[in-house]
Amino acid sequence: MAGSRFSYVKNYEIADPLLPGTFILARVDGRAFHRFSTEHEFTKPNDERALNLMNCAARGVMTEFNDIILAFGESDEFRHRSFFASTSLYNRRMSKILTALTSIFTSMYMFHWAEHFPQKALKYPPSFDGRIILYPSEQEVRDYFAWRQVDTHINNLYNTAFWALVQQGAHSTADAHAVLRGTLSGQKHELLFSRFGINYNALPARLRKGTLLVRENVTPAPSLDTASSKKKIKRTTMIVAYHCDVVGEEFWKGHSELLNP
Repeated sequence: MAGSRFSYVKNYEIADPLLPGTFILARVDGRAFHRFSTEHEFTKPNDERALNLMNCAARGVMTEFNDIILAFGESDEFRHRSFFASTSLYNRRMSKILTALTSIFTSMYMFHWAEHFPQKALKYPPSFDGRIILYPSEQEVRDYFAWRQVDTHINNLYNTAFWALVQQGAHSTADAHAVLRGTLSGQKHELLFSRFGINYNALPARLRKGTLLVRENVTPAPSLDTASSKKKIKRTTMIVAYHCDVVGEEFWKGHSELLNP
């Protein structure tokens, strides 16, 4: 085929290599997940089964691609980021990286659905969209995570107050939106505590600040075989989940290798 008269069509392919020396952030978002979560009767404001399924799908993608060293997820979306500035995955072709991540995440989500929702069959297939963003330095990477965690907090605080008004306060959804319109963070905290006895700060960190999956180097404990011989214990990697309040300086100090692979 390569030497045939039809091979000229190859010239129409557009090369899309990502800039070298940049940090690659790939983001995967649930598409029309408001409808999907409603159709499949997700618990509001947070469904532990759905969150665990998202984590499971993200872990599967990280297992498939060693280049991905860290992922952050919230709500109906889970974002994957590869911080290897020198990664040669698919020769850094944007379309290949993005389609592979998105399709594998989707297949992992569907494959593991029954494990997390054993009593609920899929009514229709979920779908996800994706995008890739390039950042020039470590600072933008750190600021991105800080921004996403603030966004997680804002959205979850609103949703927690909203569904408390609907489920416990017998408000309609329209009335709940009206009650919360223009309120500040402190007012939502006060509403939750005074009316419903909910201390928002006591809720699990994974709900308030999202989940972080990190690929860490570990040295396994020596076995009897290695302890009695000169065999070298090989370091390996494992994917560790964090539910931290802030992905700030303390986190980055303990994981400086993520930004300097």
